[in-house]
Formats: sequence, structure tokens, C-alpha cells
Amino acid sequence: MIRILFLMAMISYILATLLPQQQILNQSVSALCMLIVLFSLRRVRGLAMAFGLSFLCLGSLMLLISHAAASSFLLSFGEMIQMVTLFTMVPILALPIRLGRYAQELHLIIRKKVGSPSHLYRLISCIAFFFSSFMNLAALPLAYHAVASSINHFRIEHKSRWINCAITHGYAMPLLWSPITPIVGTVLYLTGTTYAQILLPLILLSICGVLLDWRLAGNGTSRLDYVSAEQETAVARAETVHSGQPRRKPWQIAAAVLALNGVILLLDHLSSFSFLFLVSVIVFPFALLWCWLIGQARPFFTRVKDHFSTYIPHMQNQFFIFLTAGFFITALRISHTDTVITQGVEVLIQFTGLRAFLVLLPLIPFLLAFIGLHPAVGLALIAEALKTQALLDAPIVVTVAMLGGAIPAFLMGPYNATLGMMAALINEKPLTLSNWNFPFTWRYLLLLTLFVQLLYLCFST
Repeated sequence: MIRILFLMAMISYILATLLPQQQILNQSVSALCMLIVLFSLRRVRGLAMAFGLSFLCLGSLMLLISHAAASSFLLSFGEMIQMVTLFTMVPILALPIRLGRYAQELHLIIRKKVGSPSHLYRLISCIAFFFSSFMNLAALPLAYHAVASSINHFRIEHKSRWINCAITHGYAMPLLWSPITPIVGTVLYLTGTTYAQILLPLILLSICGVLLDWRLAGNGTSRLDYVSAEQETAVARAETVHSGQPRRKPWQIAAAVLALNGVILLLDHLSSFSFLFLVSVIVFPFALLWCWLIGQARPFFTRVKDHFSTYIPHMQNQFFIFLTAGFFITALRISHTDTVITQGVEVLIQFTGLRAFLVLLPLIPFLLAFIGLHPAVGLALIAEALKTQALLDAPIVVTVAMLGGAIPAFLMGPYNATLGMMAALINEKPLTLSNWNFPFTWRYLLLLTLFVQLLYLCFST
């Protein structure tokens, strides 16, 4: 039942966006989201229930105090259904890579070409980087399984820590700019900044982050020895196994990343639809076309059906937080409480100065992650409070600071899905991975601070 309600809400959201003159569609989105929240109350547990109930109670209290109309309680639902839609659709982009067996090709390349510690670390980092730019969270298991067996042919000290840093650090950097990253669409939607305005600065920041990680890895203490005889035997065995299968070139992934970004940039420039909506509706036909080009169109439809059957129940806790946070954000606006918060932020900015505030801004989603709040929700709440003169004066700089601040949350937030999935892959605790990522994270925060300040100087002159 809950899966059907989610699908109906997402379809209604798409139709309401395409047909904005039909108010009944917007009302149906609100009604369906409210039903989802009510049905989820019986199934959601833990932190998700605590956050959700807090958002519902605070939002309802604000509406009551402001004497809002009864209909406002219904119409306040639905604000973040676009986030639910994006989170549901984006994993479909992983299907062409899985069906095309690109991970196996990368596995063979690693065994053939790698001959030094720095080379192996950088190659794994690049694999995670490219997978992440196209697949988001699904990149972690694919990157891990593409390299895990190859690493067994090398002698590495602290192997779990080493592979965690190589994958998670490379994985985190494209989250700054990739169009399929939910936080990118969320921040653009909330700040009104266009994708074209922030793309180049964010790509530059992500590249600087990767280079910083490579520099730190080069100074590390892990030792890797090349085991040539074992490796040659393994390569020969792997080539025999895959000799009867069509070969997929890894460069096709990079070409697909460029094509997807190009299409989204073009549509974002030509259409009036939001960035979140464009990405959500492009994912399916793009993935289908890719699968058709590699001869995997029929298995694609089977996998899509399985995806919708299993993914929505799996993400129910997170979706519950999104929808209740959306209710809270809308209640802020209806009750005009958002103006009070905005005035408070204005006072803070006047006291500290905008440049000092930009140093503090990236730390907010980072700190919220340690109480279990997803960066997308944290950024949505921050953006609501940042509708100040600062956003009007320096929209690009504020947007870069917000997105940049989400990366430490992914790297160290012990409750987020990134560390949870990686911890399960290498059989460690998420808090352990958080500690391992700390040396890189604090240096990245320094890099981000310097980058944002330089960006501010560039745009203020």
C-alpha cells in the first residue's frame, strides 16, 4: 500500500509540474503526501520517527499559533516530494553500468596496469569519482566490488582503512556538482541559482579535493608490494572467463557523464522547469537509451520493476523525514515564522560580517549530520533561513559554501547512508570510518574555506 501511495504521489507531482494550471493536481500531491506520512507512522522507527514527529509537532504548532486556515494543514504537505522523486529515480542510472559489466573491465585494467601504491590509490579514487558522478550511492558497492579482489593480490597494511579512504574520498567529491546528486538540485531549487553558474567553480573545488586526497595518501604509511606472478596468473584467468563476453570500455562511462551533464545544462537553459524536476524526468529515458545501445534494453525493464518494488520500502524512513521536513518548511512560510528566522540571520551576518559568516556556513550541515539529519534536509532548513540580503548579494558564493559544507557530512556523519553502506562492505562500524576520514575532512574544510573566500573576492570586485 505504501509503495502505491509513493508512486501515485510522484506521478501526481510530475503531472502537476507539467500542468501547473490544474490546481487539483497540486492538491492531490498534498493529500497523497499526508496519507504517506500517516501510514508511515506505523512503520517508521528510531531517529526517523523522532525527527518526523518533531517536524510535525512544531509545524502544527506554528500553524495553530498563526491561526492558519484548516486547509493549510493539508496543503502544507508535499513540499519535498521532489526530493523523494529524485532519490527514487536516480538509482536507475546504475542499471546500465551493472548490465554492461563495466566493473569487470575495470577489474581487469587494475590487474594489468597497476604497479605502485600511489598508482593503485589514484586509480581506485578515479573509479569511485566517475561512478559517483553518475550513480550517487550505488557507486560505493560497484567501486568496491570492482577493486576488492584486485587488492587481495597486494600486501597492504591497514587494508580496510586504505580502501575506505580511497573509495569514500573519491566518491564524495563529485557530490559537489553532479546533477544526479540530490543535494545539488535541492540547493539550486532553494537558492534560485542556475546550474550553469555554479558548475565550473564546483568542478574546480572537487578536483582540488581529489588532488588534496592524493597528496595525503602519498604521505601515508601504508605499504603496498607488487605481486607480479600472482597478478599475471589472475589476469590470464580473468581474461579467459570474460573472453566470450562483449567488452565494455570504461571511457563510455565518462562519455555518458558528459552527455548527461550536457543535456541537463541545455534543458536547464531552455526550459522553465526546476533543476530537480529535469533530472528526475531525464534519468529514465537516458538510462533506457544507454541500455539499448549496449543491447540490454529488455533486462533493463526487469531491473526497473524490481527497483520500484524494493527501493521505496527500503528508503521509507528517509522519505518520511523528507516529507515531514517539507511540512515544517511550508508551515514556516504560512505562519510567517520564516521572516523572524531570516531577521535573526541578518543580525548575525551584520555582527560577524558576510565573509566570517561564510566560514561558519559549511559547518552547519556538517554538525547536523552528527545528530542524524541528512544533508539534503539540513540544507533545506538552512536555505529557508538564508533568504536574506546575503543570498541576493552573493548567491553563487553562498550556494558553493552550502554544497561544499555537505561533503564533510557525507564523509563523517555516522548515521548517513554513505558510511553505513561502506561500513557494511568492509565489515567495520560507521563511527570507525568516520574517524578514518577525519584527517582528510578537516583539511578539506580548510580548502573549502579558502576557496569560498577567494570566490567571494572574485565576485565582489
